Amino acid sequence: MKYYSGTTDFFSEQPCAVTLGKFDGMHRGHQKLFQKVCSQEGLRRTVFLIAPEKNPCLLTREEKKKKLLEWGFDLAVDCPYIPEILGMVPEQFIEKVLFERLKVRYIAVGTDFRFGYGREGDVALLGQLQEKYHYRLEVMEKEKYKDKVISSTYVREAVQDGKIELANALLGFPYPVLGKIVHGHHLGRSLGMPTINLVPDKRKILPPPGVYFTRARISGASYKGATNVGYKPTVDGSFLGVETYLYDLDEDLYGKEAEVSFLHYRRPEQKFSDLDALKTQMLRDLEAGREFFA
Repeated sequence: MKYYSGTTDFFSEQPCAVTLGKFDGMHRGHQKLFQKVCSQEGLRRTVFLIAPEKNPCLLTREEKKKKLLEWGFDLAVDCPYIPEILGMVPEQFIEKVLFERLKVRYIAVGTDFRFGYGREGDVALLGQLQEKYHYRLEVMEKEKYKDKVISSTYVREAVQDGKIELANALLGFPYPVLGKIVHGHHLGRSLGMPTINLVPDKRKILPPPGVYFTRARISGASYKGATNVGYKPTVDGSFLGVETYLYDLDEDLYGKEAEVSFLHYRRPEQKFSDLDALKTQMLRDLEAGREFFA
C-alpha cells in the first residue's frame, strides 16, 4: 500500500475508487464504504483521510494504517489539516484533488458527508458534478447496531465507559492499542508475573483504568493476556500505560511492536495496602482470565 502522510504532494498515476472522511475508529459504518471501494475492479482502491492532528482519537495514525493495509487498500492519503486543503471551495477540491491528483472514477460516501471550505459541499453537489468530472457516486446509508446508528461518538462513549464488548460490536474488531514494548518498573517480574509495557500516543482514547482480558499480537503470533490500564497507584502512580501479562510466555520482547486488543472488563484499578496484597489480587485476576479464555 502506498501511504502519504503529512504532505500535499500526493498523486496517483492510475484511476482511483475513493472514499473520504475522518474515519476515527474505522467502525462498521466506515467499513461499508471501505468494502465498496475495495470491490471496484480495475481501479486503485483509495482512502482519503483528513482529521485534526491534536484531537483525542480512537485509532492513531499507525493503527489506521495497519487496518487499511489489512483490508487491502492500494493507496492511503493521510492529508494534513491545513488551510491549503481546508480552504478549497467544494468544486475546487473535486477538481484539484480528486480529479487531477487522484484521477477519481468512483466515490463512496455516507449520507451526511460534507467537504470543502465551511463544509459547504455535500452529497447533492457530488451527485451534480459526476458527469463533469467523470466519476460515479454511491451514497451509503448509515450502519446500525440494535436500531441505533453507529458513529465514532457512540464508539468513543462505549470505550470511555469501559463497555468493551459494546465498543467491539460497533467496531467489528477488538479495540486495539498499538505500540513498542518498553521497560517499565519491572514490578511484575519481581512478583513472578513478568509483563510487557506500552505507552500509548497521548491522543489515544483508553478505556477506564482497570484490569481487562486481552489478546496481544507480537511478530505475527497471538497471545492471551490480562492487561492493566492506568497509573499503578500501589507503586507510585506516575506511569500511565498499558501493562499486559501474557499467558505461557516469558521472553525478552523489548523494542518489538505489540498490538493489545481489549476483550473484556475485569475490575477497576485499585490501590492495595502492600505488594503482597497486590500480588494476591493479580493471581486472582490471572486465574479469572484462564477461565475467560477456556
